[in-house]
Amino acid sequence: MKIKDIEFDSIAFLAPMAGVADKAFRELCARFGAAYTVTEMVSAKGLTMGDRKSAELLSLGADEKTAGAQIFGDDPEIMAQAAVKCLEFKPSIIDINMGCPAPKVAMNGGGASLMKNPALAGEIVKAVSKVVSIPVTAKIRKGWDDDCVNAVEMAQILEKNGAAAITIHGRTRKEMYSGKADLEIIRKVKEAVDIPVIGNGDIVDAQSAAIMLEKTNCDAIMVGRGAMGNPWVFQQINAYLSDCIVIPPPSLTEKLSVMLKHVEKMIEYKGEYTAMREARHHAAYYTKGLRGGAKFRAEMGSLESFEQLQEITFRILKENA
Repeated sequence: MKIKDIEFDSIAFLAPMAGVADKAFRELCARFGAAYTVTEMVSAKGLTMGDRKSAELLSLGADEKTAGAQIFGDDPEIMAQAAVKCLEFKPSIIDINMGCPAPKVAMNGGGASLMKNPALAGEIVKAVSKVVSIPVTAKIRKGWDDDCVNAVEMAQILEKNGAAAITIHGRTRKEMYSGKADLEIIRKVKEAVDIPVIGNGDIVDAQSAAIMLEKTNCDAIMVGRGAMGNPWVFQQINAYLSDCIVIPPPSLTEKLSVMLKHVEKMIEYKGEYTAMREARHHAAYYTKGLRGGAKFRAEMGSLESFEQLQEITFRILKENA
């Protein structure tokens, strides 16, 4: 798997999830075998105006092997300026978000709203490609809604304007994350372009990754929500796809040990106050499916200190012994 001259160790990638895929989580997933990671999406407008938080989101970790910087917006010139600023953080790729369904993004011209305007999307890719020497990619959706399923047209326009690869999520913006991802549309996109296509949607384990590859013939797969509280999914996918080896789920002790290390890294990067509040949803995913998990997740919903998380972890291990 290559995107221009960039070669990847495997074809299992981590999706750029806002509020989830921060530097600590990306580094963790990279250590478990994610061959490519992408930053949380950054507002092009905010970045060009010197917004400190936008810049912080672009900071890459030492353990990220190959990483992309993702930006969003609807003005080609501003997107190009933002892409140049991204280069200060030394990403391997500039990725353009054309699939975010969140109202605050999609209803303001960015993200999935670009699915309604393929011509503008093409202009954005063209403008960004002109000002950076690294590959420019885009993440799209199946379409805006059932009356606007245009991923194939969109992909062809993006390729024509310089996109080096395309990631497609097999749902429309209207579907958000409901129902099942449409693998057929991903297959059609793959057949319609000559650049690499990365399949995204409903990949939660090695088997679903294999199905995505089989049904779509895509070049790589991107794991989003399936990696939350489950970073070892990349290790499992890589072993299964390369050697047909099934790696069993980690023990509870290992799972919670990884959770604590994950949160410790968040604290290192963000400080305890911010990290513990952001860790609440991560902790909920790590404890999903455990006996008495609902009670513990309720407690984790108000985490304020690492010591509190350690105490809850101890009780989980004791009650599940």
